[in-house]
Amino acid sequence: MSKHRRVRTSDRMQALRARLAALDVGGRHRRVRRGGKRRAPSEALATLGARNFRRYLIGQLVSNIGTWMQRAAQDLLVLQLTGNSGSAVGILTALQFLPQTLFGLFGGVFADRFAKRRLLILTQSAMGVQSLVLGVLTVTGAVNLWAVYVLAFLLGTATALDSPARNAFVSELVGTERLANAVSLNSAQFNVARAIGPAVAGLAVAVAGTGPVFLANAASYLAVLYGLIALRADELHAPKEKNSGNTRLSDAFRAIRATPELLLPIAVIAFVGTFGFNFQVTISLIAITVFHSGSAAYGYLSAAYAVGSLIGALRGAGKRKPPTARRLVTATVVFGALEALSGFMPGYATFLLVLLPTGLASVTVMTTANAMTQLNADPGMRGRIVSVYLLVLLGGTPVGAPLVGLVSDTLGARFSLILGGAISAMAALTLSTVITTRSRTTQESPPLTTVASPPPIAIDSRLGTALQSVVARAGVVVEQLAYGIPQKTPADLDGGEVAIGDGEGEARPLGALVHPGRDHVAPALGERVDELAAVPATHVEAQQTSQH
Repeated sequence: MSKHRRVRTSDRMQALRARLAALDVGGRHRRVRRGGKRRAPSEALATLGARNFRRYLIGQLVSNIGTWMQRAAQDLLVLQLTGNSGSAVGILTALQFLPQTLFGLFGGVFADRFAKRRLLILTQSAMGVQSLVLGVLTVTGAVNLWAVYVLAFLLGTATALDSPARNAFVSELVGTERLANAVSLNSAQFNVARAIGPAVAGLAVAVAGTGPVFLANAASYLAVLYGLIALRADELHAPKEKNSGNTRLSDAFRAIRATPELLLPIAVIAFVGTFGFNFQVTISLIAITVFHSGSAAYGYLSAAYAVGSLIGALRGAGKRKPPTARRLVTATVVFGALEALSGFMPGYATFLLVLLPTGLASVTVMTTANAMTQLNADPGMRGRIVSVYLLVLLGGTPVGAPLVGLVSDTLGARFSLILGGAISAMAALTLSTVITTRSRTTQESPPLTTVASPPPIAIDSRLGTALQSVVARAGVVVEQLAYGIPQKTPADLDGGEVAIGDGEGEARPLGALVHPGRDHVAPALGERVDELAAVPATHVEAQQTSQH
């Protein structure tokens, strides 16, 4: 009986230990698999465990909410100043995004040349000052349309210089191992801010007007500035080598062209950003011209797309494997197929449901391409390469949006979705095939440096010494021919003045070593031109000096 009691007691102790193992020191529960092995923590939670990244992310979330609030309030302010002029709002949007095309690449140069943390503090402060000035002008009643235009252009300029450094700085916060997860989390906070900001702005404008919204956005920059200042410098993964002056854009373009892992995501984003990522235009057109609904229905469609984007960002943040070209191409093809499928949806409800996975796929494409670009970029060139990525992502919108509008006016709003999705999917498949084939061809072709060179001629040490003497004598012969002095024959040369020996036997004459049977030095030199060319010039000059 006692033996059975011992077995039961030991079993109970093991069960108790397993339960205790499920509790960590802080009292938080962890899930335990069978066999007593703990599950690895979520990749997203592990990435958020980095103190620097967590503070930076919270500051960016607060600041982005304020930014989206200002965008909505700024459009409403322009409508109030112009009497509901849509063209004025279009000019405002163009002025705010034009600097990205003009100065975005220079922002990448600055990101590689200067410390990204200090650069971000300057650019974020400049954007905060712009919001503060706009808020003060609006509250005091001194604002006018041209002031809004100028401040919007200045904001766009600061953003163009800020974006490359802000995107490239993520790798310095978490390192390359968790860069893909950090990019996804950063995309998640951006989508959260995009969903919250306009809604809060609408309520705030209805209650207090546009001026307090601009002031609130100016105050939101304090959060991101505090997050940047409070970072621990010793925990940053900054590149060891600093670029003081060697930050040419041409180097970035050459690196992109020579690296398939960089060329593929940037090329895919160029096509998808131009023809696929135009849902702000297409959703409004579908809601109004196809389903004949109002602004509330349009808001629901935008919210469905935003929710799908948020799910996609959170899903990407939990992945452990690094992004690959296959994942990028697959996500792009799925996105293109879903976008084209949405164009065939017969009713409002089915169209709304398709927007959920479409938003998920679109964020998967962006986060995968962004992470691939940063992971495969050289740390000293990451800012410039990211600026090229942002240029093709945002710079294609001014080209693609008018094309979408033209197709909608000519063939209907549905065809703009079908055509954009088809171009995105086909571009991903075509670019993947072309770039992969080009990469294999480059790898299989032998480099120019592998051409076989002729084997070196082995020269005996005694013969080498003799050849050096011959070169010295050749100079004497040339001078004798030039001044009409009688030439010396091999017999004269062998007269004891130039002779070599190995230290063990008798010294032998030079002519016998060079070419026996010849009666002149010049033919022997012609026979040994390759060996003579390898003789150091300094030794020859010394020999000629001794002869004179």
